[in-house]
Amino acid sequence: MVIGQIAEQADLVVVGGGPGGYIAALRAAQLGRKVTLVEREGEDGVGGVCLNVGCIPSKAIIEAADQAHRIGEAATLGIKASCQGVDMAALQRWKRDVVKGLTNGVRGLLKQAGVRVMKGEFRFTRPDEGAVAITGMPANFVKFNDMILATGSRPAALTGFKVDQTTILDSTGALALETLPAAVAIVGGGYIGLEIGIALAKLGSRVTIVEALAGILPTMDRRLVRPVEKRLAELQVEVIANAKAKSFDKGTLVVDAPGGEKLVAVEKVIVAIGRRPNSDDLSLERAGVKADNRGLLPVAPDRRLTPHLAAVGDITTGPALAHKASAEGIVAAEALSGKKVAFQPQAIPAVVFSDPEIATAGMTADEAKAAGIETAVATFPLAASGRAKTLNQTEGFLQIVADRDRKNIVGVHIAAPHASDLIAEGVLAIEMGATVEDLSLTIHPHPTLSELYLEAAHVGAGQPIHIGGRAKGT
Repeated sequence: MVIGQIAEQADLVVVGGGPGGYIAALRAAQLGRKVTLVEREGEDGVGGVCLNVGCIPSKAIIEAADQAHRIGEAATLGIKASCQGVDMAALQRWKRDVVKGLTNGVRGLLKQAGVRVMKGEFRFTRPDEGAVAITGMPANFVKFNDMILATGSRPAALTGFKVDQTTILDSTGALALETLPAAVAIVGGGYIGLEIGIALAKLGSRVTIVEALAGILPTMDRRLVRPVEKRLAELQVEVIANAKAKSFDKGTLVVDAPGGEKLVAVEKVIVAIGRRPNSDDLSLERAGVKADNRGLLPVAPDRRLTPHLAAVGDITTGPALAHKASAEGIVAAEALSGKKVAFQPQAIPAVVFSDPEIATAGMTADEAKAAGIETAVATFPLAASGRAKTLNQTEGFLQIVADRDRKNIVGVHIAAPHASDLIAEGVLAIEMGATVEDLSLTIHPHPTLSELYLEAAHVGAGQPIHIGGRAKGT
């Protein structure tokens, strides 16, 4: 603490206003805590990256792109229509209105709960005290009883590609494009780059994806990825795998590809090689805490680092997902408020808003086998789904992975339209220890995509209805 600087006293301080932080603040307030939420952008930043420049804006752009593209495919359904182009400025205005409505809602909830929002960047000065600073202004010092760190993450940088948000963009810049580039290269074939790339291709850009590993979504089961690869080919998206972007100058991207150096003519390059935790600028050593070499903090099951300090979200181990951060935020708030709780989910769903969407929860058959579990795998293809036929989208499947001995479901994996919505039933099944028979005896409405669960369960029970065959152990 600076000599002569008086620190104000606070009860529970949350650092970071994203989906982990603001939900932690709301839960703590419900428990009777007097909460201060420190957010770099103040009230303008509540909702964090996810709500302001990530999850919500990207899904808005994806939805608009899907609608525009479906017009071009309407002739198959007997509809005479054509897309006359996309007004990107108008699309961006609509996207901003969506974000504004949601952020206003979060601000209202915080105000109603009595949460004070404090603008500035936080750094520890002592284990129970820190400075909140705004550039060019004197810092305010806060002494707290308890604290939850929820500082999130930022786009990872790529050497040689300085993001200027004009010709070289990160995901934030890509989602704010006011004009549609004729040609764009995306460096990174993970879920962020893939989602942006598919949306831009549907809007009318020529898209090239450069991926350092063997293909798009390199960490995912290839069976889930194949329907997306097929769709990329239909959209004329070029994927250059096992390649590295070397430089970009005057509209030419130089790529070190397997067949030698390749030149790709594009207007813009989008760098989407992942995200990095925002844990390196908190002066953690003054709190007696140390991050690992990835910048992640070693939290206990109740999300605590010390008796009075907790951390949630992207700065902790596990997938960097908004819904994980939110669930952790509730646990952290309750733990610091005296409740005996732990963050111990059986499954955390992961979703890629691609085409078709991919959603996965629990273990794959290979992961289960590595864990010593003998499995029975049951798969039902969209091609045999009546609802998929009426949607004119029949690429993909739903797969159930069950423990062959105990019969309980340990994994669900989906490549299908609306997989993001469908996966919740799978997560619930895993959490509740449901068996394949439980699902097979649960009546699902017809005709819907939710019947994919019923049909796959019938396959798993050895009683397939709409396809032949029996479940096989792996």
